[in-house]
Amino acid sequence: MKPPMMKSGFSLRTLTSRDFLVVTVPLALVIVAGGVLAVKLMRPAPPSVIRFLTGPAGSNFRINAEKYKKHIEAHGVKVEVVESQGSLENLRRLIDPKSDIDVAFVQGGLHEGVDLAGLVSLGTMFPLPLLVFERMPESADRLTDLKGKRLAIGPEGSGTRALALTLLKDSKMEGAVTLSPAAGEEAARLMAAGEIDAAFLMGDSATNETMQKLRAVPGVHIMDFRQADAYARVYEYLDKLTLPEGAMDFAENHPGHTLHLVSAPAELIARSDLHPALSDVLIAAAKEIHGASGMFRDAGEYPKAIEHEIPMSEDAERYYKSGGQFLYKRLPFWLASLIDRVLVVLLPLLVVVVPATRVAPQLYRWRVRSRIYRWYGALMAIDREVMASERTPEMQVRIGKRLDEIEQAVNDLKTPPSFADQLYVLREHVGLVRGRLKSSTGA
Repeated sequence: MKPPMMKSGFSLRTLTSRDFLVVTVPLALVIVAGGVLAVKLMRPAPPSVIRFLTGPAGSNFRINAEKYKKHIEAHGVKVEVVESQGSLENLRRLIDPKSDIDVAFVQGGLHEGVDLAGLVSLGTMFPLPLLVFERMPESADRLTDLKGKRLAIGPEGSGTRALALTLLKDSKMEGAVTLSPAAGEEAARLMAAGEIDAAFLMGDSATNETMQKLRAVPGVHIMDFRQADAYARVYEYLDKLTLPEGAMDFAENHPGHTLHLVSAPAELIARSDLHPALSDVLIAAAKEIHGASGMFRDAGEYPKAIEHEIPMSEDAERYYKSGGQFLYKRLPFWLASLIDRVLVVLLPLLVVVVPATRVAPQLYRWRVRSRIYRWYGALMAIDREVMASERTPEMQVRIGKRLDEIEQAVNDLKTPPSFADQLYVLREHVGLVRGRLKSSTGA
């Protein structure tokens, strides 16, 4: 096979331009691909404002949210605390795509008939015991004891009302009681005035002041749920709690005996697009606020990563397993956020670009050597022909012309000085084959 001829007018400038394109175009494509990947991975800056949906003024939800506000704003993020009627309204507003709410306290057990897609849990923050303050001739210990009575179960949108309606329905009490939307201070006033017989209160609608007022009403007691174990078995989102004798007031020994209660979990629920940095800040605040012991919890028991109806956030799971991100634990929030975003951009670029820059010189060397080595194949073919062919003057002329062409192409070959030794060796081998041709013909 006749070796390819080098084009006349071939120059070092042409060679350099071609080499430049062969080496730099793939490298540029790799860098661009790395840049596109980095942009896709780049996190937006954490928002400077969190809108925190709570409950009515004075409720346990609202009081806790104010504690979160103080903790989080110390990191330079503003918190807007927004009032609501309670858990059910909180859940509905979180689901609403037109709402600007970021996070909210939500009572467990409100998922029926609600599309929870797009929501994540940051953990269970504290228990929400259901306290039923009742005034009966004989203390009630079952909901059926309230048949025919007037009950305050909270307003529409509250978790208290939702749970009360569920328990009353399953106790076949629908239509057997008169329901009032009163809650909190209003419920205490109605109870004192004798206008209601029982008030259902939970964390999204009750305050310590309200409970103290209800306890002060003559004949009012907190209902001891005799069926608490059964409620906890039947309803996955309910737990059994005990309120020890005297826990509310040692001097007055209130309650006068240990009470059995049912409790729903209070979860911190967010939208699934909550920024990871804000997730860390919120859970760190939760540990500070809810980690201490209380009437219904031991020290360090809350918050905890228990999944109920709403799936746990991946960022929350990571926090509970290994703690907050290193940067956010060591640096001011704004600086950690900036460095975090820069690293997300730089690391993919470094992973892609550094190996690419190492490959580029190797590609260039291969490119130059390939122009040298290509002629060795032609020389080997000529050498084999010289050894095997009949030694005639015609053969010498024909093969000599081919050697002249190869020699001219090699002489015109331009390489960097670092490859000069290989180029000169190639020229010597051309001369070696020419010498063998002459010796084989007796020239």
